[in-house]
Amino acid sequence: MNLIHTRPISGTHVVAIPYPGRGHINPMMNLCKLLASRKHDLLITFVITEEWLGFIRSYTKPDNIHFASIPNVLLSELVRGADFPGFYEAVMTKMEAPFEELLDTLELPVTAIIADTELKWAICMGNRRNFRVASLCTTSAKFFSVLHSMVLTENWRFLIDTLDNGSELAERSSGISPDIRMIFEGSTRQVFQLSLECISRVPKAKYVLFTSVYELEGHAIDTLKARFNIPIYTIGPAIPYFELHGNSLETMVQNVPSYLQWLDIHPPCSVLYVSLGSFVALSNDQMDEIAAGLQDSGVPYLWVARGETSWPTEKGSEMGFVVPWCDQLKVLCYSSIGGFLTHCGWNSILEAIYAGIPMLTFPILFDQAPNSKQIVDDWKIGWRLKEEQKDGSLVTRASIAELVRSFMDPENNEVKNMRKSASELKEKCRKAVAENGSSQRNLDAFIKDISQGHDVMLIE
Repeated sequence: MNLIHTRPISGTHVVAIPYPGRGHINPMMNLCKLLASRKHDLLITFVITEEWLGFIRSYTKPDNIHFASIPNVLLSELVRGADFPGFYEAVMTKMEAPFEELLDTLELPVTAIIADTELKWAICMGNRRNFRVASLCTTSAKFFSVLHSMVLTENWRFLIDTLDNGSELAERSSGISPDIRMIFEGSTRQVFQLSLECISRVPKAKYVLFTSVYELEGHAIDTLKARFNIPIYTIGPAIPYFELHGNSLETMVQNVPSYLQWLDIHPPCSVLYVSLGSFVALSNDQMDEIAAGLQDSGVPYLWVARGETSWPTEKGSEMGFVVPWCDQLKVLCYSSIGGFLTHCGWNSILEAIYAGIPMLTFPILFDQAPNSKQIVDDWKIGWRLKEEQKDGSLVTRASIAELVRSFMDPENNEVKNMRKSASELKEKCRKAVAENGSSQRNLDAFIKDISQGHDVMLIE
């Protein structure tokens, strides 16, 4: 066990444990930073594996957030994609014991635990030890609600068998909605069942936190509030908006990365930002089609292409710029960005909405297809680049080039309406995180809930 303390502090002590993946660790850390900024005598112990501690040890964070680690009981982050179902099951079965051992070593009594919803064991463990547990959901509230609706069905395990036995039988089952079929087709039976088991335990938590914004998903949140008899708080977007210093990002003059300098030379809303996630890789053939389609489109693009490609890790030209990493929220807030080609990960969607950027959707797995539907059909702030293709066929360079040209055409009336809708959601999102906005009020209410009668002093 590894504990890293920076200074003594008095106050409420929260232990935060995210699911061990970047798309979960980042929003949990952003939530913790927000909590720490609202209550300065709040101590947060942020628990990750030793491998992840090595990845994020150097992250800038407030003094009242401390890191602690548990042993590497899982496949490495660098290879987990090779057996994701096995990795996912290990998260459910191998993390609980070392986490409990860590809790027993903490000097300061634990006031509450914030645990990722996809840690199946966390709520039951917390209840057994008389800790108040807040379940943090890092997917959309709508996605959570769809899965929870299935859990409410008495025979939901039979429904999984139905889905697994073929789409024709599933089509005849009244208990399986099109959204459920869409999610199942983007997953595996093992992962899908474990996800449902995680969600089935959430009502036993003391609180539920969503990284979403109430103004984006009010209907889904209200539906869940009617089902649950515990507090539900939308505290999002759990993205690092609070680290954007100043309104004019282009005016920064020190240590400006080359990709930002490249963006500076382009007119407003002229560049397509491309990022297809940090975890699941597309086939080389599909990546080649995307690359060729972008080139053929004639639209300038900034592409974050990680280690899954055989292309140069950094390449700049008048037409495109390819990098292995970028500060995504900062890029999306740049005036020259006019669109975002995305895999529809929830964190990326929240960043795009915060920046007011329309999206071209290319979902790959699990919650990403329903997220794409939410972008295109509900909010009307995007177009589908990838339709449902059950035969596994490629999205061709020709179709990519044609759609990208239309999507980035400022004279296109549909594009104008889409950009207007994106701008309206941006304003709603920013009002939510402003003082006395819905998310700020929810953060304060959650802090008040967990702090009453639990302030203590740590002496090191």
